[in-house]
Amino acid sequence: MKKFLIAAALTMALGSANAADIVDTAKSAGTFNTLVTAIEAAGLVDTLKGPGPFTVFAPTDAAFAKIPKAKLDALLKDKAALAKILTYHVVSGKVMAADVKPGMVKTVEGASFTVKSMGGKVMVDKSHVTKTDIAADNGVIHVIDTVMMPKS
Repeated sequence: MKKFLIAAALTMALGSANAADIVDTAKSAGTFNTLVTAIEAAGLVDTLKGPGPFTVFAPTDAAFAKIPKAKLDALLKDKAALAKILTYHVVSGKVMAADVKPGMVKTVEGASFTVKSMGGKVMVDKSHVTKTDIAADNGVIHVIDTVMMPKS
């Protein structure tokens, strides 16, 4: 009986810890409001709620605030450009921080970005990774401090 209770408790804990997709996880974090707005404006909600798995390098609201307001407003109205930028932040598969290797990484957008480690800090292009391994039921989110722009 004791083993059953432990197994049931573990199942419930693991199940509740992983109960939301990428979009809902980002929404509930409270620091990705601009990202969620951009995902909605680009028509990517259904994709990021899909089975995945996805690894998302997610810029915070503070990261989006670094973009001049006029440029950000224009991007939010340009669905194609916005989708290109957002899919540049997504990698196919679930890549946990321990599995990240320095080098070029191909994105869903089609281009690649560079992952490197400097002084114990992981960088993706020119963005610093500030938090890792936020689990979602269809992937993982790593938090970055700057919106990455794909090279045209």
